Amino acid sequence: MQTTLEYLRAALHKPVTYMLAPPGGHTWDTGDYAALPVTIRDGRRMADAPALDREGFQLCSAPSALRAPHDFREREAIQRVYYREMEDLARAVTGASRAIVFDHLVRRRDPGTLTPFGARDGRRPSTATRVHCDFTPASAQRRLALEMEAHGIEHVARFAILNLWRTTRLPVLDAPLAVCDARTVRREDLVAADIVYPTRTGEIFEVLYNPDHAWTYFHAMQFDEVLAFKQYDSAAGMPCYTPHAAFAHPATPADTPPRESIEIRCLLIFD
Repeated sequence: MQTTLEYLRAALHKPVTYMLAPPGGHTWDTGDYAALPVTIRDGRRMADAPALDREGFQLCSAPSALRAPHDFREREAIQRVYYREMEDLARAVTGASRAIVFDHLVRRRDPGTLTPFGARDGRRPSTATRVHCDFTPASAQRRLALEMEAHGIEHVARFAILNLWRTTRLPVLDAPLAVCDARTVRREDLVAADIVYPTRTGEIFEVLYNPDHAWTYFHAMQFDEVLAFKQYDSAAGMPCYTPHAAFAHPATPADTPPRESIEIRCLLIFD
């Protein structure tokens, strides 16, 4: 399908996005962005299903013991049950010797316009429509150091960070998630950017437009499916950065309920 995604237009300065009211009356975003045309293919129609170690993403069959959508509104159930399920899945699809879930985010899109990174000024997380990757080399190393200290890990030869994304309502017709084939992303397309939260600042990659970017989504994702995609990999020759963003599907029926979803971030350690 033909649609648009929100890209960074220039990289003259490090972009900063505030998730709370910025100080001194500054703008919420210091970057320059534009909705630019892209083609997004349906991964269900591809002859060869995308693979985590090739394109950088993979659709997985992954039933959960949690009930949708109610159990996904309970943090305790998510941490007690869902974290373990996703660690098992992450090890199974990657061959990692250890998987550690360190974060999750439940998104419920606010009706109306889509928003760049969802949560702002204390509001609940909505969909994130700006093309981005969740980690840079620096922030990935910081996350590794935090988890090594927390879990008493002394040495790591190779590590990766995986995002595991699932709908908590059926099916995904509103604001689906598109992922970019990591092989079509040049290092110079990626621009380090700061996301400022009330208690911390995170570093991610925002992305400059490149007509070679190859975008995929999976039509009407079901509750028992998980989209796994790489956010970092320290191994040379492996997919490392998989840009992603929600988008407005032009064929979404007008009465479609707003999308609800959960994403898990998981550290992988390889022997």
